[in-house]
Amino acid sequence: MTDWTHALDRARTHSPFLALAMGRMPHLVEMLAQGRVEEALALAKAVEEADVGRALRLERTGLALVLAVGDLAGHFPLARVMAELSALADRALDKAITTVIARRMPDAQPAGFVALALGKHGAGELNYSSDIDPILLFDPETLPHRASEEPAEAAQRYARGIVELLSHQTGDGYVFRVDLRLRPASEVSPLAISLGTAISHYESSALAWERAAFIRARAAAGDVAAGEAFLEQVRPFVWRRSLDFTAIEEIRRLTARIRKAYTGPLVQGPGFDLKRGRGGIREVEFFAQTHQLIYGGRRPELRLRGTREALDALAAEGIIGVDDALALGTSYDRLRVVEHRLQMVGDHQTHSLPADAAALDNVARLDGLPDAAALVADLGQVCGPVAQRYDALLGEDAEPAAPTPEASDPLVARVQHWKDTIRALKGVEARKALDAVLPVLAQAFAKASAPEQAMIRWETLLARLPTAINLFRLFEQRPGLLDQVLRLITLAPPLADALGQRVGLLDTLIDASALDLPEDVATLVARMAASEQPDYEARLGRLREVVGEERFALGVQLVEGRHDPLAIAEGLCRVAEAALITGADAASEEFARVHGRISNADLVILGLGRLGGGALTHASDLDVIFLFDGAELGEESDGSRPLTTSLYFNRLATRVTAALSVPTAEGALYEVDTRLRPQGTQGPLAVSFESFQRYQQNEAWTWEHMALCRGRVLYGAPASRERLASLIRQVLAAPRDAGKLKADVLKMRHDMAAHKQAKGPLDVKLARGGMVDCEFIVHYLQLREGVALQPGVEVASRELARAGLLPDWFADAFLSLARVLIAARLFAPDGQEPPPAARIALAEACGETDYAALLRRIAEARRAVAGQWATTFGETLEIES
Repeated sequence: MTDWTHALDRARTHSPFLALAMGRMPHLVEMLAQGRVEEALALAKAVEEADVGRALRLERTGLALVLAVGDLAGHFPLARVMAELSALADRALDKAITTVIARRMPDAQPAGFVALALGKHGAGELNYSSDIDPILLFDPETLPHRASEEPAEAAQRYARGIVELLSHQTGDGYVFRVDLRLRPASEVSPLAISLGTAISHYESSALAWERAAFIRARAAAGDVAAGEAFLEQVRPFVWRRSLDFTAIEEIRRLTARIRKAYTGPLVQGPGFDLKRGRGGIREVEFFAQTHQLIYGGRRPELRLRGTREALDALAAEGIIGVDDALALGTSYDRLRVVEHRLQMVGDHQTHSLPADAAALDNVARLDGLPDAAALVADLGQVCGPVAQRYDALLGEDAEPAAPTPEASDPLVARVQHWKDTIRALKGVEARKALDAVLPVLAQAFAKASAPEQAMIRWETLLARLPTAINLFRLFEQRPGLLDQVLRLITLAPPLADALGQRVGLLDTLIDASALDLPEDVATLVARMAASEQPDYEARLGRLREVVGEERFALGVQLVEGRHDPLAIAEGLCRVAEAALITGADAASEEFARVHGRISNADLVILGLGRLGGGALTHASDLDVIFLFDGAELGEESDGSRPLTTSLYFNRLATRVTAALSVPTAEGALYEVDTRLRPQGTQGPLAVSFESFQRYQQNEAWTWEHMALCRGRVLYGAPASRERLASLIRQVLAAPRDAGKLKADVLKMRHDMAAHKQAKGPLDVKLARGGMVDCEFIVHYLQLREGVALQPGVEVASRELARAGLLPDWFADAFLSLARVLIAARLFAPDGQEPPPAARIALAEACGETDYAALLRRIAEARRAVAGQWATTFGETLEIES
C-alpha cells in the first residue's frame, strides 16, 4: 500500500522547493495525503487565471508538486513523470506562441510558427527542473505580421516574447528556462529561423552533433503540421540510407570534447556529474543514438526518440544484446531518478551530486536511502555497466593486435600502394580506419585459399568506394565479416562485381535475417512498396534496393552453404515475382496519372521459362508475355491524355519493362525478355486474350507450346488470371499429331545443339544429357498426353512418373543437374572449371564431399537422362565420360 504520509514528510523535510510549494497549495497536499493523486494532478493542470504567464507558472508548480510526491511514494513510474513534464512543456510552448502572436495580431490565426522540441523534451523524457531547447522556425508565407514589418522581423519579436513569457522569474517562479543554442549557426543566426534557411542548413552545412540531436526532434507546438513537414524534409540528413559507421567516429570526437571539458570527479562520490560523468546518463543516450545513426537509415523501426525504447528496439533487431539493453536501460532509469531527486531539492537544473557531505546525505534521504554512502555505493553499481559498454563501443580499452608476421610482411608494400593510389584512402580519417583494421585484414588474407587473388579483388573493391571509412569501421565492429567478404569476392565473381558497384550491399550482412530465405511473395511486395517518398522514382529506387539486397543475400547464403541451391532458386523466383508485381503496380499508377484507366480492363503478365517454373538463378532473365483482358479494342482510357485500348496496354507494357530493367542509382533489376510473345519481336508487345488464344490455337509453332508448358500467370486481377490459366490449359491439352510433335521436338533440339553448344564442363544446361534435354522430354510428354500440365519441370516429372510415363528417378536426376546450374552461376559463371577453392565451395553447395564426387554425380545424371532420351525418342545420345 502506498505510504503518502511518508512521501509528503520526505518532500517537506528534504526539499525546500517542495516544502514551499506545499505551503502555497495546501489543497493539493490534502488530496495527496488522501491518496487522490490523479485528482490532484488533474486539478494542478486546471488553473483558471486570465494572465497566461501566471497560469503557466502556477500549473508548473502544482504539477511539479504532485509528480514529485507521487514519484517519492512510488505511485508514478519514471516514464509517467517524464511524459507529464514533457507534455507541460508542449502546452506551455503552444500557449506562449498563441499568446505572443495574438498580442500583435489579435484577429490572426497563429499559423506559420513552429517549436521543435529537441533533447529530453523531444524524447518525452524531460527533467523536473530542465531547460527546454527548442528550435523556433517560421514560414514567411503564412506567419501573421503587421504590414509595416517583414515576416522575419515579426518572427524575432515573437521569439523574444516566447522566451520572456516562459523564462522570466516572478513571484510565482518561472515556467521553463528556454535555451535556443541548438538552432542552426546559433552564434550568428536570429532566434527564429525561416523554414527554407533551416532546410538549407541541414542539407548542406550541419555538423555531426546535429544529426544526433535530430534523432529526438519533434514538432511540439505552434504550427505542428508545418513542423512535421519540415522534419520529413530533413529526414535524409538524419537517417542515411546505408549503414553509417562514421557515426562512431563522430561520437568519439564529441565524447573526447565532453571529457576534456569535464573537470568533475571521475568516480562516483561528492561532486560527481550524473549526466557527463563516466558511466552517466549521456553515455547511455550516446550508446543508443550511435547505433540508431548507424542502422536507422535502413530500419525505420529504430527511429525512436525515447532512450529505453531505442535500446529495446536495438535489442529486438539483434543489433545489441538483450542483456546490454537491460543493463543500460536499468542504469539509465536509476540515474534519471537520482537526477530528479537532485533537482527536487531546490528546483535547480543540476546533475552533480553535492560536494557538501550534509547536502549529499539530504539527497540520499529524499531518495529513501539511509545516508550518502548508500547512495554513492548504489551509483557505483549503476555506472559501472554503462562505462564498460560505452568504452567497448568506442574501442577505448581495446589493445591493437599486431598482424601475424607471415601475413603482414607481403601486405606492407601493398598497403602503402593503396594509400598512394586509391582515392577512398586519401583522407586522414580513412587511413586511420585502415590502420585500425589491418590486423584483421592481414589475418583474413593469410587464411584465404588464393591470397594474391583476394588482394586484387579487394583493391578493386576499394578503388570503387567514394570513402573507405564506413567499410573499415564496419569490419572493426564485425571482425568475422571481413573473412566472409573475402570469401565472396574470391569465390563468387558475380557477387564481387555486385559489391564493386554497390558496396552498401554489405549492409545486408549485418541484419539478423541475412542468412534466412526470403519471405513469401506478399511480404516481399509489402517491403518493396514501402518507399518513404511517394514519387515514382523513389518507389523504383526502393524496389531496386530491396531486390539488390535480397539477391545478394541469397548469393551469400549459397556461398556459405546455408541452404540447398534449390531453395535459393525458389527464393530468387519469389523475389523476382514480388519485383514484377511491385514494378507493375508502380508503373500502372504512374501511367494512369496521365492517361487514366480503361474501365473493366486489366494488364495481365504471364511468366515463362525459369520464372514460370518457379526457380531462377542469379543469371536468369525474366521471360514474360504481356496481355490485357476485358476491353473492347475501340475503347479509350479516361485520363487527360486518353489512349485507345491496344496503344494503352502496349505503352503500359513498355513502362513496366522499363521499371524492371532500366538502371537507376540503385542499379538495374533484371533483363526482361519478351521474345516469347505471339509473333516474337515482329508482334505487338501486349496482346488481348482473344488474340493470344487465336494465335496459340491456329498459328503457334510447337516450340511455342513447349514454352507455354512453363507458363504461370503472375500479375493481374484474380478473375483475369484464372481466365488466362484456363485458356493455357485448353491450348496445352488439345489433341495433336504425335508423329509431327516428335519430329518437331527432335528438329528443334538438333538445331539448338548445332547453334548453342555447352560453354564448358559445368554447363549442365546445354550439354547433352543436361537440363535442356530433361525439359524437352517432359514438355514432349506433356503435350503428347495432355497431362501433368505443371509449370515446374520437377513437379511435372513426378506427375508423369505417377502416370507411368517416366521412371521415378528422372525428377531426382533433373534436380541434381539443377543444383549444379544454380550454384555454378556464382562459382563458375562461364561454365568452365573454377579455381580450386571455388571448386570445393561448388561441390559443398551441391551436397558433395569434393569436386571429383560432384563431377561423378553430373556424369551419372547425364548418362541417365541420355538413356531416357533414347527410350522416349528412339535416338542415342553420345555422353562423354
